[in-house]
Amino acid sequence: MSLASDLAPHLSYLRRYARALTGSQAHGDAYVRACLETIVAAPEEFPREVGAKVGLYKVFHAIWMTSHVDAPIDVESLPKPEQRFQSQIGGLTPLSRQVLLLTAMEGFGENEAAEIVDLTPGEIGELIEAALADVQSQSRTKVLIIEDEPAISMDLAALVGDLGHEVAAIAMTRQQAVKAAREYKPGLVLADIQLADGSSGLDAVKDILSQVDVPVIFITAFPERLLTGERPEPTFLITKPFDHRTVQATISQALFFNTADALVA
Repeated sequence: MSLASDLAPHLSYLRRYARALTGSQAHGDAYVRACLETIVAAPEEFPREVGAKVGLYKVFHAIWMTSHVDAPIDVESLPKPEQRFQSQIGGLTPLSRQVLLLTAMEGFGENEAAEIVDLTPGEIGELIEAALADVQSQSRTKVLIIEDEPAISMDLAALVGDLGHEVAAIAMTRQQAVKAAREYKPGLVLADIQLADGSSGLDAVKDILSQVDVPVIFITAFPERLLTGERPEPTFLITKPFDHRTVQATISQALFFNTADALVA
């Protein structure tokens, strides 16, 4: 099997990781393109011995740590959530958060994460502990949950509470979501894609973002459909069925960028 065929199943998930890492679809996808261009230019240097997925993320990490990729975009034309990356002062997301995303969001074990970022498994464990401590120290906010399945919304509400945040409201339709956002002014939105009345969580969020600038995390059973890199797509994405640590890491990263944005302002 060719290297391209080996890498293809992992590309959408690398986009998910890159977007969460940068806080921007445009910049995350730009780093993924740079990663692929590097592999195409020198396929013989790809680390096949560690496997296709680990090798792909390893190449991506090397590019992320050593270069700045300028996405060919008109920043001023983007919606405000996509401009967050431009407002960051400190540059790179801390290594501890990268490791948390690799293990909690992307499902790598500590040995695999160590291979990707070129550290020891022991160092990976220490970085995860540091990232989790950082999560616990984050400012608390109100969270709007847009989800039509009661069992899932209850689970998300419990997770939000465990992180110290307040559930502002749970909405099951686009209309309920827009009304709740207007009333409660949440600091974070968790949104399913398909809602109870056949309406779209994407449309609900579009309506909400026309009124207020708030970080959004989408939840879907079909993440590949929203990780093509071919059109405007979500920056933060959680796959159903979700792991609790994935939700925790994604919420933390979304709020990390939102907090940095506020500090710049």
